[in-house]
Formats: sequence, structure tokens, C-alpha cells
Amino acid sequence: MPPPDIAWADCRLAEFKTRKDMALNFKTIAATALVLLPAMLPMPASALDETQKKEIGEFVREYLIENPEIMLDVQDALQKKQEEARLKKASSAVADHKDALFSSEHDIAIGNPKGDVTLVEFFDYNCGYCRRAHDDMSALLEKDKNIRFVLKEFPILGPESVAAHKVSDAVRKLSPEKYPDFFHAMMTSDGRASEESAIAIAVGLGLTEEALRAKMKDSPNDASVQEAYQLATSLGITGTPSYILGNEAVFGAVGSEALEAKVANMRSCGKATC
Repeated sequence: MPPPDIAWADCRLAEFKTRKDMALNFKTIAATALVLLPAMLPMPASALDETQKKEIGEFVREYLIENPEIMLDVQDALQKKQEEARLKKASSAVADHKDALFSSEHDIAIGNPKGDVTLVEFFDYNCGYCRRAHDDMSALLEKDKNIRFVLKEFPILGPESVAAHKVSDAVRKLSPEKYPDFFHAMMTSDGRASEESAIAIAVGLGLTEEALRAKMKDSPNDASVQEAYQLATSLGITGTPSYILGNEAVFGAVGSEALEAKVANMRSCGKATC
């Protein structure tokens, strides 16, 4: 995983695919078909002469032009296969890093600290999708009083995010009881999060700037950030928000209904997907 000041460039690329992304793969798909088709013939590809190879290539090209939807089907199948591999990797990593994910000394849990289901969120204060997902989290916690929600700070959207999270870490260490209010204020504030905006919010909650800066100097949040990055690398997380629930990683702002369904599954069968 790259250091926080450059990792932001990869964040949204991994989360949100566009039609342009698909178009870039069409040439690859066609080329793959050209390679694979001779392999399905009774004779090996090496037995074909240049004229036969050219004819096959023209046939493949004509067929794909007449049936372009095939390329979308192939693209969908490829994405499904890649997503399955990603989820399998994440599931294995969850089993290997349970303590760091669900019980790290660097994190604070909101909701019910003794809840029967624990939901972990990797977030960045400057992630617009995280801010929108904050409403989903609030709605879920309001509706379900038996969820333990672990906040995993994961600053990947540039230096300002790293600086804001350093202030957040100082708030957690100085006044953990004020951290939930600080978190809520940060996620619902206007503008880009920074050291200055984070300090202003913390001061508004009763902390002093002097105490915050002293704590940031004496006890930087390097350990918590490194832990989050190591976990993200193991889990295949490259964007925010990302969630861990039971044995499963959930990538992206999926909405409160999807999270609620997975919480129900946890209570029903002990897994996020039954």
C-alpha cells in the first residue's frame, strides 16, 4: 500500500467503473477471442498457416461487430470473476486479522459497545461517499440498538486527510467520550477536512488547541494509520467507504438496506451472506 500522501490517486478508480473502463477492455477481449478460437479447433494453432489465421481473425472480427453484446457479457463475466477472487481474499484476511479489525486499541466503537453484531468501516474524512454513507450509518444505528460500529480511520485522500486524521487521533486520546460527536461533526461539515477545520471542531467541543497540538506532537497517529494500511492491503481495500462484517468485506457505499440485510444474516446464520 502506498503512503497516505499518494494513495488517494487509486481510491475512486477501484470503486467506480464507467463505460470508458469497459471500452478499454474491448480490444483485449477481441484479441483473446482470436487467440482462443484456434485452440478450440481440431488442429493446434501452430498447424494453421497465415492465410487460415487471417481468415479466422476476420471471422472473429465480423462476428464481434455483428454481436457486440458478447463483449459486454465477457466483460461482466470477467468482473464477476475478479470480484469473487477479491471477496475470497478478503474473507481469508478477515480470519487472519480479527483482533486488529474488531478490537484494535486505535479504534473507537459507537452504537452499542456490547452489541451482538460488529460492523467495521474504513473511512476518510474527505471521502464524499463516506459522508453520504454517514447518513446510512446513523439510520442503521437509530433503527438497530444492538450494533457495535467500529470506526477505522483510513486517510487516503491526500495530505489534508492525513492532517485531519491526526487531529482526530488526538481527540480520541484526550477525550474519547467526545470522539463520537467530533466524528459526526467532521462527517457533516461543509468543505474539505483539514488540520485547521478539525481543530476548530474539536475546540468547539471543549478541547483546547494547545492540548491538541501537544498530543499530536507527543503521540502521533502513525501506528494507527500503518495498521489501517496493512489491514487494507491484506483485505484488498483500495477505496472508502469499505466495511467488514463477520467474515466478509463490503466495498463501497452500498446503502443502509444492504448493510441491514447483512446484519440480519449475521444473526440468522453467523455470516454476512447466508
